[in-house]
Amino acid sequence: MKKKILIVLASYYKNIAGSLLKNAKYKIKNKCSIKVISVPGAFEIPVTIAKNLNKFDGFIALGCVIKGQTPHFEFISKATTDALMTLSITSKKPVGNGVITCLNKKQAIARGRKGSEAAEAVLSVISQ
Repeated sequence: MKKKILIVLASYYKNIAGSLLKNAKYKIKNKCSIKVISVPGAFEIPVTIAKNLNKFDGFIALGCVIKGQTPHFEFISKATTDALMTLSITSKKPVGNGVITCLNKKQAIARGRKGSEAAEAVLSVISQ
């Protein structure tokens, strides 16, 4: 039976999110069944994964947080990363972290392959 993977996509930066999703899907291709749920921003990714823990074998978190003029960037980045790690450890299911944190949009666009890397990480752990 094919393993089931949920991709949770923060759509705040639509072009960047689209690139991350395209690369993640390409890496998975026909290896697993995939469902995609879009959420407004990175902060909503962990709760969406938590609500679906029993329905999927692995998860891929995709999104982008770009530094602005306030400390908001640091709070969202840390909270999201910590929550994803906690979910993975407590559920004993892989959560690929493809939430990129960048200083500007140019950096974010250059890191679009991160979706593929997060998918590869999940596939690796699922196959153990």
